Amino acid sequence: MVIHKSRVAPEWVDYNGHMNDAEYARVFSLALEALMERIGLDAAGRARHGVTIYTLETHLCYRREAHEGQPLRVALTLLDRDAKRLHVFLELHDEEDNLLATSEQMLMGMGQESGRPAPFPPEVEAAIATLPHAAPEAWPALAGRTIGIRRTGK
Repeated sequence: MVIHKSRVAPEWVDYNGHMNDAEYARVFSLALEALMERIGLDAAGRARHGVTIYTLETHLCYRREAHEGQPLRVALTLLDRDAKRLHVFLELHDEEDNLLATSEQMLMGMGQESGRPAPFPPEVEAAIATLPHAAPEAWPALAGRTIGIRRTGK
């Protein structure tokens, strides 16, 4: 499911002539804002429910360069969820469907007043249920990765 579309802004391009690494994170952050709108946690929904979403952890993988003016789209897959958390996988593609980057994230519902974890309200939970969900055996190949230097001969 495409959750966000944009273009590489001139100010996102760095001294190497391509989109700066921090800007990939910006695009994924904008996609999460679009997700919040989709599930009813836009400004009005946050005010009504007193619940927002915080990002607990992010794993970003860079696959290809993006260049100024290039169209971008972010697709979202829900990997897992419970009453308070969403485990999402985001894929950033260009106009030719090349995979530019991925971002796997753990999100937490938070009470705005308490600043503590909070369950998603029933209305939001119902919207979450409509998101594309991947069974564990059908997760994207880049999901669930760990970071480390692979050693041989040990």
